[in-house]
Amino acid sequence: MNNKQESKPMVVKETKNKIKADFERTSLKERMKAKYLNSFFYKKLAVAIFRFVLLLGISYIILFPFFSKISASFMSPQDFIQSDVKMIPKFPTLNTYKYLIIENQYFKAMLNSFILSGICAVIQMFVAAFVGYGFAKFKFKGRNIVFLFVMLTMIVPHQILASSFVQKFIYFDIFGIFEATGLYSALGLTQGIYNTYVPLILLSLTGLAFKNGLFIFLMRSYYRGVPDELEESSFIDGYGVFKTFFKIILPISGPMLITIFILAFAWQWTDIFYVNTFLPSSENLLLTSNQFWSVMPDTLEVLSTGAGANVQTFEVAVKNTAGLLVVLPLIILYIFCQRYLVQGIESSGLAN
Repeated sequence: MNNKQESKPMVVKETKNKIKADFERTSLKERMKAKYLNSFFYKKLAVAIFRFVLLLGISYIILFPFFSKISASFMSPQDFIQSDVKMIPKFPTLNTYKYLIIENQYFKAMLNSFILSGICAVIQMFVAAFVGYGFAKFKFKGRNIVFLFVMLTMIVPHQILASSFVQKFIYFDIFGIFEATGLYSALGLTQGIYNTYVPLILLSLTGLAFKNGLFIFLMRSYYRGVPDELEESSFIDGYGVFKTFFKIILPISGPMLITIFILAFAWQWTDIFYVNTFLPSSENLLLTSNQFWSVMPDTLEVLSTGAGANVQTFEVAVKNTAGLLVVLPLIILYIFCQRYLVQGIESSGLAN
């Protein structure tokens, strides 16, 4: 039996060599005919063509709106009254970008958005890690019910809670301390903490910020994959729960923490609802504030008369250009952090 098993690979190898030698001795015409004129090749070719056409169609559907918006951002008002102008502007200009950046204070709005998004993203990252670790590694009565409430924060529409949140932040006080000490008056705040960054920071601290439930779910899924032996060994070494979390667990959570930070930063950066609900004042200029992306710069308002009857189309193109300026920093961030984002999603177990 052993001799037969040992001789079998030799027979297969010799057979392959013989077929290869016979194939090489045939003419080029016969070889091409044998390789391409068969049902297997036609089937493989048909599948490849179908896949290419399908991917091309999907790519067109996804990318065409971006290309059309980018093209329209370089069009002058006169291009919108030219019937032969579709995608390529006849009178290209950078005026739309120029006046959005200068008159709508793009760099000021970007700096404010960067500060607010960075603070909220860091807070949400650590809160999600802390809460997710508790759900993953600690067994307590009612854990599943509490986790269900966390998931419900992603389901309940934010519009339902908006008015109650606004009232709470206008009259926000802790045991009447702020009113008694006159802190709001000293700070020049007439509506409590409303119209400040504090509401968004408080929502991040309490795990109620935009998509915070998803971040907790991701961290819980990740920590459930961390071996219990790692924590047991740290307890043997004399580490407590908090020291184990900060010294052992957090350092090995790098890719996942970066993923949470990127997602939290991006969602806060592009948030329109909370920003315009809690920060309606023009002093709080952010990229998603109505004062930036929804207001036509004065100079472009004057130039829009050149679009004639298509002035509304030109105004839409200006708003779309403002949208491109909003997402541009995120595209740059994604280019540099794509590797960490993919690693984090794979670590969470959602990619399986």
